[in-house]
Amino acid sequence: MAGSSVSYHRFTTEPEVLRSPRTGSETDRTRRAILLLALTLVVPGAAQIAAGSRRLGRVALAVTVGVWATLLLGLVLFFTLRPLLLNLLTRPVSLWTATVVLALLAVGWAILWLDTLRLIRLGSLAPGMRPIIGALTVVLLVLTSGSLGWAAHAANTSRESLGGIFSSGPSLDPVDGRYNFLLMGGDAGEGRQGLRPDSIHVVSVDADTGESLMISIPRNLQNAPFREGSPLWDVYPEGYSCGDECIINFLYTDVMQEHQDLYPDAEDPGAQAMMDAASGILDLDIQGYAMIDMGGFTELIDAMGGVEVESGGWVPYRGVRPDGSWGDTWFEPGTLELTGTEALAYARSRDFSTDYSRIQRQQCIQQAMIDQFDPQTLVTRFTEIMRAGEQVVETDLPQQQLGSFVSLAAQAKEQQPEQLVLGPPDFGELGDLFSTYPDYDAIHQRVDEILAEQDSSGDGGGLFGGASGGPPPGHPTLAAMVAAPAEGDSSAGADGSDEEDELPTQPDGSPLTREYLIEAQDAGQTAILEEAASTNDECTPAG
Repeated sequence: MAGSSVSYHRFTTEPEVLRSPRTGSETDRTRRAILLLALTLVVPGAAQIAAGSRRLGRVALAVTVGVWATLLLGLVLFFTLRPLLLNLLTRPVSLWTATVVLALLAVGWAILWLDTLRLIRLGSLAPGMRPIIGALTVVLLVLTSGSLGWAAHAANTSRESLGGIFSSGPSLDPVDGRYNFLLMGGDAGEGRQGLRPDSIHVVSVDADTGESLMISIPRNLQNAPFREGSPLWDVYPEGYSCGDECIINFLYTDVMQEHQDLYPDAEDPGAQAMMDAASGILDLDIQGYAMIDMGGFTELIDAMGGVEVESGGWVPYRGVRPDGSWGDTWFEPGTLELTGTEALAYARSRDFSTDYSRIQRQQCIQQAMIDQFDPQTLVTRFTEIMRAGEQVVETDLPQQQLGSFVSLAAQAKEQQPEQLVLGPPDFGELGDLFSTYPDYDAIHQRVDEILAEQDSSGDGGGLFGGASGGPPPGHPTLAAMVAAPAEGDSSAGADGSDEEDELPTQPDGSPLTREYLIEAQDAGQTAILEEAASTNDECTPAG
């Protein structure tokens, strides 16, 4: 209306209000406080340039721009040269530098928050806003500087742990386009002379696609040949073939006790001997090894928060019975949420079943750990996992190549790994004594066929997923047999039929119970127990 004047209250950002808050109203001062906090959160140093020491603000702003540029470069490398980025981040000097830089950034940001709080001048705010702004500042300080402090701690923990696990040796080149590693689960338990690798696996990974093959070597395999040029040929010219005293998992102890001089440059002569044997058994060039202490294995699973599997049968083990006493008891079929101790007992059980059933459960636990090792688990349990890993793992893999292997493992995780057992069901039947009289020519041929299929598929769809067709005739693989149940088809049996395998029952037809099996075991009724354990090779990772 003409002749009238209407005034609107607005928050001005003019320098006299930002630098002299008392020239504004209480509302102006509150909005100014919120603005300064927002600037310190989003653009550290901007609040000082606007309302405080411009010199301090310029230094902080330069650091902020440098951090943004570094993060942007890292993001570009993550999508274009991920192995290079991971290799840089896992080098000792990089981790040490990251620890120092992150710690300095945490302290610097904390100083900026305290200076911002000084600039806000809590006493000039309305009484009701003072505790709110003060508490908000503390919360933001903890979230920002606290997060950077945790990151510095994580970087330092990584530096110490990775340095204690991995070697400082030269990087490895793929052989025929693949990396081949020996994985062993070592056990130096009570009543044993020295360590023995009871769990023996070779993992072969395509260096380009990440397609992988896990080959399980039974612990009682005999007559193992050695790779060409192995120093063990001088001791065992016919291979490791001296009868029952020369099963493959005795080789480690044998070399450590009697023949360490054959491997004068090796930090672990027993592991080098096992690599020579695995190379000869599979006709593959084994490039590195990792030895997992089966006792410490429980710590790693506990650090991950446990592991979950779908079990298809009854599995005996030593543990706490339903009545609270300690003794022989059983894992039930169905979904099992296992602690580290329970997972080890589940994977190692072979009473009333076979080594081959145990191998398949070991593979299941290993795959479940990989599937459940997600970023959330890593972030929330980082320190526990790294400390457990340092105690659990011994390896000769070079730390400088860790980033490449992590990137390759991420590729492999996205695909269904192929699995092969040197025995039933992939070689012969249970009564064939394949482990005692192995056919190494047949093993070499089968391994070559599978790797050729992976090399020719080239579509990242897993083994036998390309245009080249199915598996070798007459040779069903473990992965093929469990594929249907793993995809959630509960109506398919382990043999690929449409009927679900029936679980063993009590003589009156009622379902088995833990209490019934415990009573049968106490009474020595072996036939009942063997029937109950007959399906305990069936296992898939939960979820």
